[in-house]
Amino acid sequence: MEARIRKVFSRVLRVAESSITLDASPETVTKWDSLGHMTLCLALEEEFGIEFDNDQVVGMRSYEAIVQTVGEMAGR
Repeated sequence: MEARIRKVFSRVLRVAESSITLDASPETVTKWDSLGHMTLCLALEEEFGIEFDNDQVVGMRSYEAIVQTVGEMAGR
């Protein structure tokens, strides 16, 4: 599952998969702005057949938080 998240993250934010670390955040990824964040959330919802609530969207402010939230939602 984490490999799928990494691929979506890489495609949406246009970064190399190899450069994605658990502490990646809007402060460390240039294209991770508010529009990029919403696009990423929508792409993850589509990829995993899930739907985030507002609190989850706001809380996913690092790659690690994304992996954790998607894992919980998708049932790992």
